[in-house]
Amino acid sequence: MTVLAVFRNEIGRVFALRPVVSVVVVAAAIYALFYPQPYLNEALRKVPIAVVDQDRTQTSRELARLVDATPDVAVTQVLPDVPSAQREVYARSIFGILLVPQHFERDLLHGRSSPVALYADASYFLMYQRMNGAVSAVSRTLGTNFEISRLVGLGVDLPIATAATDPMPFIPVPLFNPQGGYATYILPAAFVLILQQTLLIGVGLLGTLPGADAIPSPRSRRRLADLLYDSISTVAGKLLAYLAIEALIVTTYLIGLPYLYGVPRLGSVATILAFALPFTLAVGALGLLVAAALRKPLAVQLVFAAIGLPFFFLAGFAWPTEAMPLAVQWFARLLPSTLAIDGLVDVAQLGASLSDVRGEFLGLWGLAAAYATTAVIVEFGKRRRAPIPAFA
Repeated sequence: MTVLAVFRNEIGRVFALRPVVSVVVVAAAIYALFYPQPYLNEALRKVPIAVVDQDRTQTSRELARLVDATPDVAVTQVLPDVPSAQREVYARSIFGILLVPQHFERDLLHGRSSPVALYADASYFLMYQRMNGAVSAVSRTLGTNFEISRLVGLGVDLPIATAATDPMPFIPVPLFNPQGGYATYILPAAFVLILQQTLLIGVGLLGTLPGADAIPSPRSRRRLADLLYDSISTVAGKLLAYLAIEALIVTTYLIGLPYLYGVPRLGSVATILAFALPFTLAVGALGLLVAAALRKPLAVQLVFAAIGLPFFFLAGFAWPTEAMPLAVQWFARLLPSTLAIDGLVDVAQLGASLSDVRGEFLGLWGLAAAYATTAVIVEFGKRRRAPIPAFA
C-alpha cells in the first residue's frame, strides 16, 4: 500500500459521498456567502432614542442636535414627558430616553453642575454602549465649551481657559481596526472556526461511512513492520488528501474573504498560508480520531451539532480567555482553532511574522504530530485485529 494509493482513494470518496461533499464543499461555500452578511456594516449605527426636553432653551436644543449628529444615535422623537417616552420604549420604537432637566442652561451659565439623564435599554449591550458613548461624549464637549466661555468672560485668556477645562486631551487611535467595527473583530476568528468545524465533520463522516477501509493489507503484509508501514501510509495519504481539498477552501477563507469584505490585512499571503498548513493537518488528524471514537455517521453529526457553541466560546474571542478557569484554558489549547485564531489574527491583521507567533506555530505542529501519531496507533491496532482477507 502506498501513500499515493490512499490519497487517490480518499479524494475519490470525498466527492463520491454526498454527505461529505455537502459539508466540506457546499457548506463551506454557503458559510462564506451568508455568514459575513450581518456584519457588513461593521458597527451599530443610528440607534433610535427620544429626547424629553424639560428646559426648552437654545442650549438644550443644541444638546439634542449634537447627539443626533453623532453616527451612533438618531433622535427620532422629541416628547413632552417621561411617561410618553416610556410607552415608546415598551413599543420598541426607541431604545433610550435622553432627559434634559429644567434650568439646564441656567446652571451651565452659572458654572453649576447640570446633569442630563440617559435611560438606555441595556438588554442589548451593543446598543447600550453606542447610546451611552454618544451622549457622554456630547455632554462632555458641551460642558467644556460652556466652561471655557465662562472663564473667558471672567477675563481668563482663551489658551489658559482651554487648558484648565481640558488639561489632558484624549485622542483614541483604533489600530488595525480603523472603523472600530465588529466585522473586523469577529470575522477572522469565525472563519477559522468554520474551517475547523466543516473539516472535522467531513473527516468524521469519511471515517464512519462505508468504504473507509477500502484498501486492506494482503496476507503477505501481516508482519508488524508491514502493518505499521501500512498504518503510517494510510494516515499520511488521508492527511494529504484533506490538505489538497482544503487548499482552495483555506485560501478563500483566509485571503479571499477578508479582501472581499474589507477586513484589514497587513500580513503576506505566504506567511498566512504557511501558518495555515499545520492548522489544516492538525484538524484533519483530529478528525481521524473523532471518526475512530464515534464510529457512526449519525453520532458525528449529533456530537458536532452539540459542541459547536462550546468551541465558539473556548476560542477566546467571544469570552476572554483570562476569565476562564485554568483547566478550561488548557483544554481549549488542545483544539487547533484556539492556537490558530491567536496566530492567524496576529499574522494576517497585525502583520506579524512567523517568528512573532512562534509559540502558536510550533504548538499547531505539535498538535498535528500528536494527533497524527495517535491516529497511526489507532489504525495499527485496527489492522492487527482485522481478519485476514479470504482472497489473500
